Amino acid sequence: MPEAAVRTAYEVDIAPVAALMSDHARAAMLIALLDGRPLAASELARLAAVSAPTASAHLARLLDGGMVTVLRQGRHRYYRLAGHEVATAIEALSRIGPPAAVRSLRQSRQAAALAEARTCYDHLAGRAGVELLDALLREGLLAEAGGASAGSIGDEPGGGGGPVTEMAAVRYHVTQRGTARLAPFGIENLEAMRVSRRRFAGACLDWTQRRPHLGGSLAAAVTTRLFELGWIERGPRLRSVRVTPAGRDGLAATFGWADG
Repeated sequence: MPEAAVRTAYEVDIAPVAALMSDHARAAMLIALLDGRPLAASELARLAAVSAPTASAHLARLLDGGMVTVLRQGRHRYYRLAGHEVATAIEALSRIGPPAAVRSLRQSRQAAALAEARTCYDHLAGRAGVELLDALLREGLLAEAGGASAGSIGDEPGGGGGPVTEMAAVRYHVTQRGTARLAPFGIENLEAMRVSRRRFAGACLDWTQRRPHLGGSLAAAVTTRLFELGWIERGPRLRSVRVTPAGRDGLAATFGWADG
């Protein structure tokens, strides 16, 4: 058989997924769902600036393509991303896509809020998320598990901006000191997270800060706990979060997080 005709297990067809994300309305819906909370079709229609029937047609395509799932509550249907893999793909495209033009004060405030602190599906991102990872490394609670340093990001391959890091290759492990610090914080099931199918702890290049924040199951568990403690809360704008006064004190005392 000719070599060109041989298909291997790692070959995948990305065209159908790319086509689903290429429409502006569907892209707006997917980005809105990065908030992590399920949204009704009417909310997604408003956010995508399309009619209700058009939104329903787009959501049907996203459902068929495995990009979203639907939750039914009585007569109502709520949509959410199908999983963290979809969120990771959307966030990755955010880093290489051109920034949206800001044409109003409202959009400017929204952009500033997202850059300050937001959820990247289920983990903390923005400046607050970047500083959290910095603090975990600075305090010796996390250590890099080999590979290139996530703190050295070159501007261009082969350019003069420093060594280029492959973000997907960066992994962290929790140190003994980190385990002792995380337990009283409320995270004790580290072993269960390590053996799950999801990446345990890695670097995600933040699209607003151009520096990494913590991603993976550990980041999701930490963010869930921050919400439970009231250290962060949902902001007034979709996907934005706010670090509360109690959170500033708690994050500083627990992880060495620095504000500003």
